[in-house]
Amino acid sequence: MSQSAPTREVARRVFATEFNDAGYTFTESDDERAPVYALLPTGESSNRVFFVGTLTEKEDVGEDSEYWRGRIVDPTGTFFVYAGQYQPEAASKLRDLEPPAYVAVVGKPRTYETDDGTVRVSVRPESITEVDAATRDRWVAETATRTIERVAAFDDDGNEYARMAREEYDLDPQTYKAAALSALEDLDEGDELAGDAADEDRADGDTAGDATDPAGTPEP
Repeated sequence: MSQSAPTREVARRVFATEFNDAGYTFTESDDERAPVYALLPTGESSNRVFFVGTLTEKEDVGEDSEYWRGRIVDPTGTFFVYAGQYQPEAASKLRDLEPPAYVAVVGKPRTYETDDGTVRVSVRPESITEVDAATRDRWVAETATRTIERVAAFDDDGNEYARMAREEYDLDPQTYKAAALSALEDLDEGDELAGDAADEDRADGDTAGDATDPAGTPEP
């Protein structure tokens, strides 16, 4: 079997409130090219993430060359993405987008420790795609489901990543379940206000929603 076309890691759906608490990273081998994983507090490893939210701000924070920072908000908090010369497509997209805009992002978690020991978590985007409200709503619903499933499996025997999360974090996974349920409640309230038209838009947006999640596609 050819080893020339490895597949990418699955992109985990995760809300900002959990992602920003995922400051512990690890590898599963001693190979210098081994993938780096962020440990989600609900007990899952994440080499890549997939999220949808509202781009509210963008700024070129580079000194010698363009280095774009984007602030993307979901129902639970804020993601920060950074793209420069090594992420040319994502950087170009951030340059061209005008906030506010709904965007779908696939990328890799990055951590940075400040001088006072605080660990900051951000995303190095592989792709940024402008989407519609229906796609954002579908992502919220699916991410809430995945989050609740991870919390339900947290105490299962043999859940290695949950054991790691208990060791590395002093965090209650039920916090993230509550955030997921709150996001669903907000979504339901929005649907009621929007009426039947929202259902039609959501049905039309299903195909676009699938297209924004290239998890599992081959490495270029």
